[in-house]
Amino acid sequence: MIERVWSARTRRDTLATYAEYFRRVVIPELAASAGYRGHRLLQRAMPGPAASVAGDEIEIVVVTEWESLDVIRGFAGDDVERAVVHDEAAALFTDYDKTVRHYEVVEQ
Repeated sequence: MIERVWSARTRRDTLATYAEYFRRVVIPELAASAGYRGHRLLQRAMPGPAASVAGDEIEIVVVTEWESLDVIRGFAGDDVERAVVHDEAAALFTDYDKTVRHYEVVEQ
């Protein structure tokens, strides 16, 4: 099992829009890929100017589970390290990772 991890930053006021986009577009696209096993959409408030104060920016982390890197190639193409980010989603982010990280699941 491989976990594919990617992150982005957005504003608090666009977080719900991205979450809806994720449910409407991303999940069905992932589910149509053979070897896809599930996902988690995580969020956290980024620290504001003072370390103890939450800012307006939110970090989003998307973790998807796959049978193998070969299966991921079917979804992402030959460059499995390249993030797959649609223009509609990119417009909602203040910044996002252009690459992803893959982890082999040792124990679950």
